[in-house]
Amino acid sequence: MTLTKLPFLRLSGRPSLSMQMMRVGIVITLMFVLIAFLTPAFQAWGWLQNPLESLANPIHEPPSWRHWFGTSRQGYDVFSRTLFGSQAALQVVILATVLSLVIGVPLGLVSGYLGGRLDRVLLFLMDTIYTLPGLLLSVTLAFVVGRGVLNAAIALSISYIPQYYRVVRNHTVSVKTELFIEAAQAMGADTWRVLSRYLFLNVIQSVPVLFTLNAADAILILGSLGFLGLGLADQVPEWGYDLRQALDALPTGIWWTALFPGLAMTLMVVGLSLVGEGLSEFVNPRLRRENWNQKSPE
Repeated sequence: MTLTKLPFLRLSGRPSLSMQMMRVGIVITLMFVLIAFLTPAFQAWGWLQNPLESLANPIHEPPSWRHWFGTSRQGYDVFSRTLFGSQAALQVVILATVLSLVIGVPLGLVSGYLGGRLDRVLLFLMDTIYTLPGLLLSVTLAFVVGRGVLNAAIALSISYIPQYYRVVRNHTVSVKTELFIEAAQAMGADTWRVLSRYLFLNVIQSVPVLFTLNAADAILILGSLGFLGLGLADQVPEWGYDLRQALDALPTGIWWTALFPGLAMTLMVVGLSLVGEGLSEFVNPRLRRENWNQKSPE
């Protein structure tokens, strides 16, 4: 199935610019997903060098047919480490965003539907966390919990939980007064049934948009943690850590050790951001209608 045949990408004969860019974002994101899944197989087949094999290559060798992205000061193959860096980024980012979604969405549903003291306490707690800068909060938590894939995901997820909570809670407060909710309550539906069957699907329209945008932001924060030495373990190929190692050699003209990891991080963030912007228009019918009206002849 081609991208043009997907129903959510074929909304009209002349799709808007954001929907066209969404297709580009999907291609970029799928490319990194495929790279993350296929890099272990490429290494097993002998197509990629072991990214942890240091001092096995000439140091600071420029890009060539033997080493496409050159080598680093430690003798690492930059091409291999750049490809394997996508694997580490996806592992941490997906785990972090899923953790924040699993915690934030149920809390928002329960808080918005039940209200009362529980709603006030959760709202105060989430607003307090939300006011803290995401990078500062992640750095602090990473310093406390330590390095590693799971620890980095936990440090990242804490700052995203309030976003899911606020979106779902606000939608729940507006939807719970609708007639179909009152009819379900009058027919004797308990709280769990109302939340799971009648409210859930009506309040999560914006969650996929938030998921992709948070994933893009998490890649940047993970790179920042790696640059500060608070991300993953040293032996794990990670773009932020490689950028930190390349910083000393950059003034001497060794550009390839910083260019390719930084370019990979930028492309992945751009791809996820474009997907999020396209989804934002798709789930917002009012915005989509306005774009169609602007494109339609008078």
